[in-house]
Amino acid sequence: MNIGSQEDIPVGIIGASGYGGVQLVRLFMEHPHIQLAYLGGDSSAGRQFSDLYPHLGFKQKLKVEAIDLDIVAERTQVVFLALPNGLASEMAPDLIERGCKVLDLSADYRFTNLNTYEDWYGIKRQDHQLSATAAYGLPEVYPEQIANAQLVGCPGCFPTASLLALAPLLKQGLIEPNSAIIDAKTGTSGGGRQAKPHLLLAEANDSMGPYGVARHRHTPEIEQVSSDLAGREMVVQFTPHLAPMTRGILATVYATMRDPGLVREDLITIYSAFYRSSAWVKVLPSGTYPQTKWAYGTNLCYLGLEVDQRTGRVIVMSAIDNLMKGQAGQAVQCLNLMMGWPETLGLPELTFYP
Repeated sequence: MNIGSQEDIPVGIIGASGYGGVQLVRLFMEHPHIQLAYLGGDSSAGRQFSDLYPHLGFKQKLKVEAIDLDIVAERTQVVFLALPNGLASEMAPDLIERGCKVLDLSADYRFTNLNTYEDWYGIKRQDHQLSATAAYGLPEVYPEQIANAQLVGCPGCFPTASLLALAPLLKQGLIEPNSAIIDAKTGTSGGGRQAKPHLLLAEANDSMGPYGVARHRHTPEIEQVSSDLAGREMVVQFTPHLAPMTRGILATVYATMRDPGLVREDLITIYSAFYRSSAWVKVLPSGTYPQTKWAYGTNLCYLGLEVDQRTGRVIVMSAIDNLMKGQAGQAVQCLNLMMGWPETLGLPELTFYP
């Protein structure tokens, strides 16, 4: 395996033709310590990446190759798996055995209990021992585990937005157990690049609706981390909605406060202290609520806070870009931690507005 120099890490992407893959390609082309050494795919194998994404053709000359783990391990030190659920777990054991660091963007390595994964995803697994070594890739919660990991299961977009909103409340025991309700909206890019009727412009534009009600697969992922933060088993109510926008997630979280005397300014102080070392989380000032457009194209999460004294509930509003902090950007943030680089390296902080 050619590991390159410390300043020139060879990286491969398997599943490069999807939305997550193209975000990674774009980020790596501007990352100062990354050499993009391999692009792998199935249906797109043999095609120039610039044929799939012509807007990158002036800078990206690589061809998408058929997936060959021998070649991947020979050329790369780090591999990103941007694949449908169930495929990463077939490739990661071989890549790990060959010494590669692996970051998985699917759900395969997000769960500490694979029985939960098998129940919700309907996929049987044989790699229980390896899965137990995976770090959950939410840097604001598990930075040390990520830094020392060889395998990282990168969070889903809904869990990222929801957990960043909930983490301070759970860690400090500020809310009644099992009182959290998450109402979240996502852009259509969250459904991937495949042709799906409900993502067509005529179907999704000028309309918004819920899906996966009471059974969305991100629910157990949110509950797993919530339970870890709270130090007890937690249950959440999570309902996602498809919104008529290309990218972005807005998660509004409601929970009953244990201390009804807390006011908005108290919570802003608590959140600001909790995220004081987190470069990618911005706690908004009193009376300012986040919008998805603020995070568009960036790795930022904006958090707004409110207290309803009448109902005794805290309301936390979380806005991210589902393809960046909710997927590829956060994966690069994890890589930065794993390599001992600053978490902000190679990641955009400023959106295009309006």
